[in-house]
Amino acid sequence: MLEVDNCIYPETIKIGAMMDNKTDLSGNLEFLTLADLIQLLGSNGVTGILRVIGHYSQHSGMIFFEKGNPINARNGSLTGIDALNSLFGWTKGEFEFSRTPVSVEAMIKKSRMQIILDGIRMLDEGIIEKAGPVYYEKTTASESQQAGVGPIVKGPMVDYIYVVDEEEFEDGEEIVVEGKHGSWIWVILEGVVQISKETSQGRVKILRLSNGAFIGSIASFLLGGNIRSATAIALGKVQLGVLDSQRLFVEFSRLSPELREVLLSLDRRLKQVTIKAASHYFRREKNNLTFSRKNELIRQGDSEERLFRISKGYADIVRKSESGEFVIGTLEQGDFIGNIPFINMGLEPEAASIFVSEDIELNPLDHQGLQEEFGQLSNMFKNIIENLATNISVTSLVPESYKHNTENP
Repeated sequence: MLEVDNCIYPETIKIGAMMDNKTDLSGNLEFLTLADLIQLLGSNGVTGILRVIGHYSQHSGMIFFEKGNPINARNGSLTGIDALNSLFGWTKGEFEFSRTPVSVEAMIKKSRMQIILDGIRMLDEGIIEKAGPVYYEKTTASESQQAGVGPIVKGPMVDYIYVVDEEEFEDGEEIVVEGKHGSWIWVILEGVVQISKETSQGRVKILRLSNGAFIGSIASFLLGGNIRSATAIALGKVQLGVLDSQRLFVEFSRLSPELREVLLSLDRRLKQVTIKAASHYFRREKNNLTFSRKNELIRQGDSEERLFRISKGYADIVRKSESGEFVIGTLEQGDFIGNIPFINMGLEPEAASIFVSEDIELNPLDHQGLQEEFGQLSNMFKNIIENLATNISVTSLVPESYKHNTENP
C-alpha cells in the first residue's frame, strides 16, 4: 500500500510524481472501473482529462472533467454523452488522468451519478457493447430485480487524520437501525453496506455504500445527535472508521448561519427523497403533480443560477423521465431550492423541476459567499458534503428503476 498525505492508495494506482510530471493518476480498469473513476474524480472536484486505453480498441477514449464533472468525451467518431456511455464497455485496459485546463465545449449536462447509473444499466441490458474477446451475456431485468440491492456509491480516499477508532461488522450485522438514536458517523474503510428504508409494507433496499462513503448524516455529530432515518446492514465483512465527531462539530459550529442551514437542508432533502423512493417501490405514490403548471418555478433542463431559501410555503421536486413524472421530494420552510454552486445533487435545474405553492415566499442567497466559504472547509468536511449530495442524486433516481416492479423486496 502507498500512503500520500494521510490517504491510503492501493499499489495498483500510481500517483503523480511516481510516474512523471504529466500524469497525476493511473491504473488498471479491472481494479478501478470507469464508474469508480467518475466518482473518485468527482469527489475531488478536479479539472483535467481522463484517457482510457482499452485492450480491445485501436484507439483511446477521452473524458474531459471540469471541477469534477464530465463535460465532454470522445471515442472514435463519437462525442459527448454517447462517447462517454460507450466507454463503460471497456472493462479491460488502463487509464491515465492529468490535471490540466480544458477548453472543450460542455456537451454533457447529466449529473455524475446519473451518468454512472445509466452507463451501468445500459451495459447490463446489452445496449452498450462490452469490448472483449468473448461474448457478453447481459443481466436480465428479472435477475436485476431479484438482486434488488441498488447502485453502489463510493467515496474519495480516506483521510485517516479524522479516524479515531475502527470497528468490524460481520455479514448481515446491523450497523445502524432506523428509528434509533445515534450521535456518531463512520467512513467505510473496506466492504459494502446495504441502506434500506422501512415501510408499512416491508423493507425497501435503496442503495449500497462502499469504500470511502459515509454512514450517518451531518446531523449525526450535532449536539444531541439525531434519529436514524434508514437501516444499514453489512454485506459480507465490513471495516469502518469512526470519525472524530467533536472535531467535525467544532468545524460545523464555525460556519456562517447561511451555510449551516444549507447543509441541514441537504440532510432533510436526503430523507425526503428516500421516503419517496420507498413509496414508489410499492406504487403507493401517485405521479400526479401537487401543483398546477402555472406554479412551475424552475423547469427541468433550463439554465438557472439562482439559489433561494423558502421563508413561507412549500415546493415539490419533480423529475420527468421516459417512465413518467415522479415527485421525488417536498421542501418546506427553511429549505433551499435552485443552484447550489458547490454541490452537484443531480436535481434542479438540470434534472428536475420545482413546483411551488400559491403562498410561496423566497429569499435569494449569495452564491459567491457560500462558494468561498465552502472552499475553506477541510477536505474531510467537503467529502462528507459531497457524499451527501451523491446519495441524494442516486436515491432520487431509484423510483425510475422500480417502474416495472410488482413484487415486494
